[in-house]
Amino acid sequence: MRVALFATCLVDTMVPQVARATATLLQRLGHEVVVPPSQACCGQMHVNTGYRREAVPIVANHVRAFAGAEAVVAPSGSCVASIHHQQAMVARRAGEHALADDAEALAARTYELSQFLVDVLGVTDVGAYYPHRVTYHPTCHSLRMLRVGDRPLQLLRAVRGLDLVELPGAESCCGFGGTFAVKNADTSTAMLTDKMAAVLSTHAEVCTAGDASCLMHIGGGLSRLRSGTRTVHLAEILASTEENVSPTQTTAPAVPA
Repeated sequence: MRVALFATCLVDTMVPQVARATATLLQRLGHEVVVPPSQACCGQMHVNTGYRREAVPIVANHVRAFAGAEAVVAPSGSCVASIHHQQAMVARRAGEHALADDAEALAARTYELSQFLVDVLGVTDVGAYYPHRVTYHPTCHSLRMLRVGDRPLQLLRAVRGLDLVELPGAESCCGFGGTFAVKNADTSTAMLTDKMAAVLSTHAEVCTAGDASCLMHIGGGLSRLRSGTRTVHLAEILASTEENVSPTQTTAPAVPA
């Protein structure tokens, strides 16, 4: 299958290794990966902050960038949720009905990574090897909007060498929420404190998730605690093999105390 990779702006800017891992994984499974050069933001930041009209040209650019793609895959439940639940709505409310129709058609071919692997390819064992104790945080958009369910867990359970431990209170938000973390810093920090306590209680070496944004938030907090627990995106774990055991780069850049 010819798969178009939607890297997402946060991954492209902050953690490009996640996009590379996604491409490596899909290629290893026998698929051709293309990266449309004109892709940019999906518009989620603008919509969630109230700039819906300003998001229309962003939606239009996204639809143009991926027009004709057989399947679009992104390592982000948050961005895929925006594509599924916001893009067509934003265009239709602006009176751009043709754009809305195109956005709906594209959304139907757009998948979060674990959805694509399990539902489209029918694969749970991707041939990964990752000899670490790992806990999984189900991010809010993937859990509540995309309803990815246990797909990431199915994939993690099939990884050789991986010791998967349950995260207490897994379904609780980590407190990031995009601009929520900036506008409501005290509340966000309190939520992050609870999430970090849950992660540390598992004695996991690694906390993983399907969204780099949440991992950046959790990882930043863990690094300030000097806990030794790091964050690694699901795509990086699934792309790991015995030849390249595991990524050394954490999803969250080290933040000085």
